[in-house]
Amino acid sequence: MSGFVTKPEPVQVPGLVHLHTGKVRDLYRDQAGRLVMVASDRTSAFDWVLPNEIPDKGRILTQLSLWWFAQIADLVPNHVLSTELPEGAPADWAGRTMICDDLKMFPVECVARGYLTGSGLLEYRETRTVCGIVLSEGLVDGSELPAPIYTPALKAEVGEHDENVPYEETARRIGADWAAELRQTTLAVYIRARDIARERGLLLADTKFEFGLRDGELVIGDEVLTPDSSRYWPADLWEPGKQQQSYDKQFVRDWLTSPASGWDRTGEQPPPALPADIVERTGAKYVEAYERLTGTEWV
Repeated sequence: MSGFVTKPEPVQVPGLVHLHTGKVRDLYRDQAGRLVMVASDRTSAFDWVLPNEIPDKGRILTQLSLWWFAQIADLVPNHVLSTELPEGAPADWAGRTMICDDLKMFPVECVARGYLTGSGLLEYRETRTVCGIVLSEGLVDGSELPAPIYTPALKAEVGEHDENVPYEETARRIGADWAAELRQTTLAVYIRARDIARERGLLLADTKFEFGLRDGELVIGDEVLTPDSSRYWPADLWEPGKQQQSYDKQFVRDWLTSPASGWDRTGEQPPPALPADIVERTGAKYVEAYERLTGTEWV
């Protein structure tokens, strides 16, 4: 099972039509046909949206995405039109709202990996490949790859897992030209971001992007290069062969799988509420990632 422990009721705003409540974001459409994306403070783990919120998480994700959009603007345009609050929107939406073009999205999660970990590591251990890409022998958890690789996934229905596939499968689904452009753009953005992060003492292990079309032009959408969509490690603590420390929800996952939580991940019961110290430590990691990447204090 998976889903929301307690699904929130969408906020009703005059002039906006609620389209979807996701794990983190609420999606609306305004009267001009634009999408209004609002990043909440919800957090998820193991396909469950937990009962706790991480204070300010939605604002951090939004502001960090906006900062990254500016860093990669010469590589690919983005979907953001405005960050002004829609008329009648609650004050709490400030700093967490983006008004965006409604792109024609590709059904592909565009994943770039510079280091071997996560689902890529699991596949490598079985086949010495990741999404059909043959890798050398002897790699371990956290190994840096000789060059970044593009490992796409097909988007699944809501509630299901995306499916890692060979590049050739995406070419079959969306056409060879667009598949090639997605791969080229994904790797170009990853390399730019990897280098920026490295200058700030962070390793960008992997990340995922979503792209769509606007008048036939490739545009990057959703969030980009946040701790929710990317795996950052502190460079000074990087040690291949073990699990790396990361700037994401690792505190949450570790607690849920520990005896202290009392939760059976394989059972049918939803996960319990998080202790206050886990919420606090997780929030501090998001703040630290923002401050290290942008060089500005989170206020």
